[in-house]
Amino acid sequence: MELGGYVIAIDGPGGSGKTTIARSVAMELELPHLDTGAYYRAATVAVLRAGIDYEDHEAVAALIRVVELRYDRGRMLLDEEDVSEAIRSEQATLAVSAVSAVPEVRRLMVQAQRNWVAERGGSAVVEGRDIGSVVFPDAALKLFVTARPEVRARRRAGEVAGDQELIEQDLARRDTIDSTRAVSPLQHAPDAVEIDTSDLSVDEVIARVLTLVAATR
Repeated sequence: MELGGYVIAIDGPGGSGKTTIARSVAMELELPHLDTGAYYRAATVAVLRAGIDYEDHEAVAALIRVVELRYDRGRMLLDEEDVSEAIRSEQATLAVSAVSAVPEVRRLMVQAQRNWVAERGGSAVVEGRDIGSVVFPDAALKLFVTARPEVRARRRAGEVAGDQELIEQDLARRDTIDSTRAVSPLQHAPDAVEIDTSDLSVDEVIARVLTLVAATR
């Protein structure tokens, strides 16, 4: 399917299934897939490695201005080092919302993400927390993917082999930080189609998204 200049923006909280959906839809449509959360996680790894207090916004911003972050076919590179595993560490997960809330970090990441899509012809499936509201407000199709808290926690526990109750508490903590930050908060764009994946299979969700794609062409 030819989709020149076509962006699908998929937003939603952690554990909602947006990454699985984004990857699958991108594969079906033969479009590039961008996980914008990987940028913020890589920035967090850089901050942690540098020993910077992530509450020191000026120091965090100064560091992120000079490091090189690059997303390449599913791999996240920090100064050309593959940090795809490091960005999923518990330490990075606990700190990423705080680093992501730094205004200058968000400005730099948004520009990098827009450049990434532009370099690929302006078409991509892009997932994150502010894609439809900030990064690509004119996206052809905007989705807000969600699920019940216990479902999200169960899914995440299956991914990281953790305690479901503790994970549910951490997801709630991140939801609060992400949705209340001053810059680019996690929010449901007014024109985004909401999909609750709690009781749907992956195939059912993909079918629904592809139907929406067809309707926007």
